[in-house]
Amino acid sequence: MSNAEETSLDYALRGKDWQVYWLLLKNGRGLTVREVQKALHFSSPSVAQHHLEQLRGLGLVQKQEVTGQYLLVSEVKIGILRHFVKLGRLLFPRYFFYAVFSTAACILYVLFFMEKFGGESLFIILFGAIVAMIFWYEAARVWSLRPF
Repeated sequence: MSNAEETSLDYALRGKDWQVYWLLLKNGRGLTVREVQKALHFSSPSVAQHHLEQLRGLGLVQKQEVTGQYLLVSEVKIGILRHFVKLGRLLFPRYFFYAVFSTAACILYVLFFMEKFGGESLFIILFGAIVAMIFWYEAARVWSLRPF
């Protein structure tokens, strides 16, 4: 995808269109208009259909004529999605994995590798704790930016 296409998609995916896209991405399966309406608490099915058709016009969603479900055709990494990793049906902030790794490394050092408590050990523990806190903060910040 070219830079111009990314910019136009980033501009087009705003507000409720963004929420509908996120729901389809997170769900991992096709959804009907009513399912989208109920999940996002839209006032009527026509609002959900409008936003699904907007996504269809952008080429991100395809409608199955038989079932009436809308399926995600392509996943785009624009906006806040650049900072998320999808595992199955779950979306995690990328920093979450760094936070878990740095926290585990710090704990493992204290439990298995620290021979005696001294200046060097204190430095390693403080450094590891600060790095882990930064990653946890960033993971929480990115998580708070998701559409819902």
